[in-house]
Amino acid sequence: MASITFITGNQSKADYLGKYLGFPVQHLKLDLDEIQSLDLKKIVEHKVKQAYERVQGPVIVEDVSLEFAALGKLPGPFIKFFVEEVSFETICSMLDDKTRKATARCVFGYYNGKDLKLFEGKLAGEIAQTPAGEGGFGWDKIFIPEGYSVTRAELNEEDDRKTYLQIKPFEKLKQFLLSNS
Repeated sequence: MASITFITGNQSKADYLGKYLGFPVQHLKLDLDEIQSLDLKKIVEHKVKQAYERVQGPVIVEDVSLEFAALGKLPGPFIKFFVEEVSFETICSMLDDKTRKATARCVFGYYNGKDLKLFEGKLAGEIAQTPAGEGGFGWDKIFIPEGYSVTRAELNEEDDRKTYLQIKPFEKLKQFLLSNS
């Protein structure tokens, strides 16, 4: 297996990816320009090509979005800015008297200078009336996965992993890498 670099600022994400794939993944934190788009695949494609230009070797990037049905595709990939700038209570109240249905998405992008592959995972759910839970990260305190009555931040370890693996397309990425090694 050729060496692959996962571009992320989070060492734990890189360790988790390597553990799931069953082979080491190098980790590099790079500041990449992120195009402004509601199309998560376009964002990831831009980022992975830019990362390849900097690393000059096979790279993986990821991005996530959280889409509120009541707001079309928003906040989508802009959810990280909402989480940084607005309280969870305010985000939840934006949907008062509206549908609370939401979809969490993650796209991994792989590029080796020749082959560009995108892998998408998603999980339906809804936005909580109020934030809850101490676990998780990002928007886990406000997202209730379909089939559950609590936020991802409140899930036990088994259900957290189960829902995480639905959002993150690890298996699709792994199968591609193993079949192309």
